[in-house]
Amino acid sequence: MNGAESLVRTMVKGGVDVCFTNPGTSEMHFVAALDRVPGMRCVLGLFEGVVTGAADGYFRMKGTPASTLLHLGPGLANGLANLHNAKKANSGIVNIVGQHAVYHIGYNAPLTSDIEGLARPMSSWVRTSPDAKSVAADGAAAIAAAKSAPPQIATLILPADTAWNEADGIAEVPVEQQRASYSPQAVEQAARILHGDGEGTLLLMTGSALSEQGLALAERIAGKTGCTVMGPTFRPKMARGRGRFSIDRIHYVIENALPMLAKFRHIVLVEADDPVAFFAYPNKPSMLKPQGCEVHRMTSWGENSVAALEALAGAVKASAKDVKPQALQELVKPTGALTFASIAQAIACAIPENAIMVDESLTTGRGFFPPTAAAAPHDWLQNMGGSIGFSTPLSIGAAIACPDRKVITMVGDGSAMYTIQSLWTQARENLDIVTIVFANRIYQILRGEFDNVGAGEPGQRANDMLRLDRPTLDFVALAKGMGVPGRAVTNADEFNKALAEAVAEPGPRLIEVQM
Repeated sequence: MNGAESLVRTMVKGGVDVCFTNPGTSEMHFVAALDRVPGMRCVLGLFEGVVTGAADGYFRMKGTPASTLLHLGPGLANGLANLHNAKKANSGIVNIVGQHAVYHIGYNAPLTSDIEGLARPMSSWVRTSPDAKSVAADGAAAIAAAKSAPPQIATLILPADTAWNEADGIAEVPVEQQRASYSPQAVEQAARILHGDGEGTLLLMTGSALSEQGLALAERIAGKTGCTVMGPTFRPKMARGRGRFSIDRIHYVIENALPMLAKFRHIVLVEADDPVAFFAYPNKPSMLKPQGCEVHRMTSWGENSVAALEALAGAVKASAKDVKPQALQELVKPTGALTFASIAQAIACAIPENAIMVDESLTTGRGFFPPTAAAAPHDWLQNMGGSIGFSTPLSIGAAIACPDRKVITMVGDGSAMYTIQSLWTQARENLDIVTIVFANRIYQILRGEFDNVGAGEPGQRANDMLRLDRPTLDFVALAKGMGVPGRAVTNADEFNKALAEAVAEPGPRLIEVQM
């Protein structure tokens, strides 16, 4: 067998059996190997940002890495934005990047570039295979890195001649690193803080702590000690809906975030980091915690936060009887005009049991949390890195990881255009995804940021950089051109009907919400 086949066989044996791909000439031997090796599902994306975003979504829902296949330095570079988001979400991914043949690199052909240099900022593990006999072992090491605790993005660079030359065979993936436990001393410290100043303490949680089990334990701790539980502004995945502990998230807008945190004298971090502002603004703080507030870390990424929360609940003697009733909004299907409130209510009413919600709604979605707390149980995924165009690719990976669950994607019109090619892959793979595009014809979040940074009143040229008109985007037509049925809605009644139909029918659908 050649090097490419030895790598594919190693990947399949190592549990990496999905490949999101956009290949080129240097990767053709890998593509050919996919025909000869059973067990690898291959998903084509028409842009590398779709490929890398899909791999992020797959890991968030499956908990195991997928692979990507990218073409040389420019192909990797096209996918870096969503690899940035994946890195911030601590997603494990195995990137396979083709390279020129070793003997050809020195000629400085047009596509020659420093692939390792491009990969390192977003990858914790980077290696170039020097020869065909090294390919399988290097692939096994990449898989081990992607499955480590915490998970890593691993990038293996495969020169063309190492792919087509003879290799020895497949390699064993090293035993997966066990998820680290937690520090009993850190849990004891958190318990002392809660005993001494429960009402002045914030339990700030993300990662595995926001699973249904982690939230249930936090709910008991909060009921017993009087502490407050919150999540950061953005989280990789969070269990939400009826029967689950609904917590606030720190608000994106600094003026709203500061009063939320003002009363706390202690913050206990459960995989989270210190709360910081998304951007720097004139005369506004970067750190959102109040002056004098002490921060204590209980768990870090890669540690077993659920076990730590269970230990903390035991230390403060919290149990199910300590849980306080939650006040949830009543869900009523809205009528009349489309407003932020009516949109939120319509979506909350439409969420089916066990849905996966992918949120890149930006300005429109800031009010979604209160009503969706009363929706059917679901998972909520958000953009961790802030690089635009993550949601429609992420949905592909989530739908492939969980084919029995409905995926609902919420995205602004400006963000949707970054990776609109995702719709084609959704259609080709017949994925059960509903894409809701909020079409307000403006980069509304940037219009707000223009004011926040004190840039003054936008003139004609500035407005032209913020508005999405001349011509107006037609998302229904764009979706149709890529094989996805769509419809536009202009009021809440139409939106309710479109949501009900899209949720009931399998396969991809698009709804353009014209605001």
